[in-house]
Amino acid sequence: MMKRFLAITLMTLCLGSVLFAQQIKNFTPDGKQITRFDQMGKAVDAHDGEIAYFGGTYYLYGTSYDCGFEWNNKTAPFCGFKTYSSKDMQNWKDEGYLFDAKTPLWQSRCDGKTYGCFRPHVIFNKKANLYVLWINVYDNVSGYRVFTSKSPIGPFIEKPEPKISVNSDMPAAGLNNGDHDLFIDDDGRGYLAFTDWRTKGTIVIEQLTDDYLTGTGRVVKSITTGQTEAPALFKRNGIYYLTYSDPNCGYCSGTGTSYRTAKSVFGPWSEGRKISDNSCGGQPSFVSTMKINAETVYLYGSDLWNNAAKNEALANFYWAPLTFAADGSINPLECLKTFALKKGNAEPAGLKEDYLASCDINAGLSRSQSFRSAKSGLLKSVDITTLKSGYPDQDLIVAFYPAVAGKISGAALGNVVVSEKLIGWSAKQINIKTAIAVQKQHEYIMVIKSGATTGCYGFAMGKAAVQSADVTAVSKDKGATFEAMPGNRLKVNFNVE
Repeated sequence: MMKRFLAITLMTLCLGSVLFAQQIKNFTPDGKQITRFDQMGKAVDAHDGEIAYFGGTYYLYGTSYDCGFEWNNKTAPFCGFKTYSSKDMQNWKDEGYLFDAKTPLWQSRCDGKTYGCFRPHVIFNKKANLYVLWINVYDNVSGYRVFTSKSPIGPFIEKPEPKISVNSDMPAAGLNNGDHDLFIDDDGRGYLAFTDWRTKGTIVIEQLTDDYLTGTGRVVKSITTGQTEAPALFKRNGIYYLTYSDPNCGYCSGTGTSYRTAKSVFGPWSEGRKISDNSCGGQPSFVSTMKINAETVYLYGSDLWNNAAKNEALANFYWAPLTFAADGSINPLECLKTFALKKGNAEPAGLKEDYLASCDINAGLSRSQSFRSAKSGLLKSVDITTLKSGYPDQDLIVAFYPAVAGKISGAALGNVVVSEKLIGWSAKQINIKTAIAVQKQHEYIMVIKSGATTGCYGFAMGKAAVQSADVTAVSKDKGATFEAMPGNRLKVNFNVE
């Protein structure tokens, strides 16, 4: 990661007025990945998809992992596809699932007994006034399922299986066609760019019918020579660009991004050029063309996978616009910690607080957070951000103690057992009910622990407020001693009434 602060501007200033910049963060100043939380205090749980821009609103589409989906785990359920909306790419609203994936049909198509279902991409068909969703599946011949909706957030209704000319004679439920992208050209024609697994990962483009629901059979094959995936197709100044993962490496953090160009969708395509060796710590996912005011932005995204974990609920995101040289070539990725998004005339409130989510609480490690009560009364509840990973075999325990100078001072005032079944795989805020008497200006400590010998429970941590006397600490000896972590604070709210 680059050690200097970098920022770029997506849109120019409007004549006669100033458009204030909304800052979007990918990494902390010291290069750590930031976990994005929605407006309800839940980690954004939409992976391997894209950001689309419809009617002045950004929509993030992706695969959910919160219910416990794990690739190649035959007992794992399929969680479905989610979407989030935002006006500034910083404050995200959870818009729910694109369709009901809990049905026996969708579980049979996509749960851990299958190869899974991934990569939701949505485009808008102006003629039909419908949004069209394609997902990658492995239970049929084509490798895709297609849906339509009157709204960008759904619900989406499934249409007949699309016909794709590539691998159409292969058996169903095999590794035929893989991850994909949808592209609409200036003339309104639609295209599907996708991975052909039967040729060991070459990239293919097939033209779609006018309704964008199936292929036409007009196709260009082997744009890449193999060992590639995750294509993204876009057009700039009359030139077509195709970015892709180079090499292919599912759930790998740090695969390269390369691209090729052509004057026609059907080629000939240039040789590949690499713009990043590690995709800013992830794997390329999309390039979205966004016409915002008078400016066209080519927003690049990569999935910052969680070290190839089979459940990717802890995966993060890298987003930033591509930049181009004078000859039209794509400049190497700079892996921006922050970029500026200009949006409207209102001065922004500033950057949201940064949080990093992780998982390590078990029988050998616990964490604590001290707090000083602002008034006397009852600590009625605590809002704590937590998660689980690796199937913990014991519940989570939240205990409270009196404290002096950030250290436990006295017997436990009470504890709450939080069932493992109530905690998801993606970090989210849960409300824990308590009834502990506290006194004004007295200090207390909350300890988060578990007897789990398999798996772990997680937490979210941010920077402590300036001059805060609260102490965040960690114990690696089963709670015998706690080591302070200066400058940090767990993502928690104490509610005293």
